[in-house]
Amino acid sequence: MTELLCAQSVTFVESIHFDTSHELNTGIESYSTYENNGIRFSIVNYRDPETKKLHRFITTLPGSINPGTIAMLYFKRWTIEKAFNNSKSNLKETKAWSSDNNSLKNQMRLTAMSYNLLRTVEELSKIQDPELIHPSDKKYTEDLEKRQQAAKKRGGFVNPLFFNERIARISSYTIRAVQNAIMTGKSLSSFINALVAKLVPRVNQIGEH
Repeated sequence: MTELLCAQSVTFVESIHFDTSHELNTGIESYSTYENNGIRFSIVNYRDPETKKLHRFITTLPGSINPGTIAMLYFKRWTIEKAFNNSKSNLKETKAWSSDNNSLKNQMRLTAMSYNLLRTVEELSKIQDPELIHPSDKKYTEDLEKRQQAAKKRGGFVNPLFFNERIARISSYTIRAVQNAIMTGKSLSSFINALVAKLVPRVNQIGEH
């Protein structure tokens, strides 16, 4: 990144002020504006407190946005891959219906509608009891705890923002439940209850450092 900036005669403009004490900006070392051929952009320098690795993010987002938000959006990008995985593996959308442009648009709309329906159903099931969580969320939290313990041994810690709520891959059980409900005419409440029955007790919140 540094070599690229030098090679393209990028000019430093100014540093952007941000709240260094805010948890959202954990790991942010600098936030600055640069210019190249009349085009301005910002660079966020983020050092992961878990791995100590330095990441540089180039963005054209307004300077009013917290640099920690920009860094975390990058790390959260994997969420969209989970949506693609659901579409390909569970909704069987592995190839185009037609080469016709309108057909492709309709396929995309129907796939998105189906995904959003499934996502809504799963999220509704999760909020029925605040003490219960989805099995995948429990596994994710347990994995984070292991990472936290390993990071502490190295003198670091996992960014606390990773412990916030997240959107996980829609479970196969949810998808089958919705499919069965549509085919059998079951009510919304009946299969929501079936999904709630699959939830597990919430684990203790971690992430403090």
